[in-house]
Amino acid sequence: MTTRQIRYMGDPVLVTPAAPVITFDKELRVLVSDLSETMLDAPGSGLAAPQIGVSLRVFTYITEDMDEPGHLINPMLDLSDQMQEGEEGCLSLPDIRIETPRSMQAVAKGFNMYGEPVVIEGTEFLARIFQHETDHLDGILFIDRLNPEARKEAMRLIRETEWFGQDPIVKISPHKTFGLNG
Repeated sequence: MTTRQIRYMGDPVLVTPAAPVITFDKELRVLVSDLSETMLDAPGSGLAAPQIGVSLRVFTYITEDMDEPGHLINPMLDLSDQMQEGEEGCLSLPDIRIETPRSMQAVAKGFNMYGEPVVIEGTEFLARIFQHETDHLDGILFIDRLNPEARKEAMRLIRETEWFGQDPIVKISPHKTFGLNG
């Protein structure tokens, strides 16, 4: 297990849709382990692979009632029509927390790191995590979900942070990316 550097807003990997996982091997299990360790170290409630520079459809998550992190690979979400408002933040936008609308319930379908099908139902906070992390896999940041007025305020707050305007760390993957990452 290795703690990896979290990419901040401005890094191109964060706005690029991630590729589906097609090989469920030891390398994938190491990625899940690294994501979990990095998420817990940050600390955060969720972390998607693009946030550590890996453009694959993988994320980890944890809530206070869980003993250990969970993960989901190639997620698909079924969302309820009932909405919730709640404060949301992101490890890729440190120190920024904004009220963000999300569906109240989410059924997440995907696979575990061994390629076995998984279905997880989440409400409220867990549903928010599933939506937030799946957005990362689609190249969407939570501020993209805000109405124009709230997004303008978020951008003002972002411009005031220490990390805003720093050159993003861009690394070329040593793995086959099939033309998706550089």
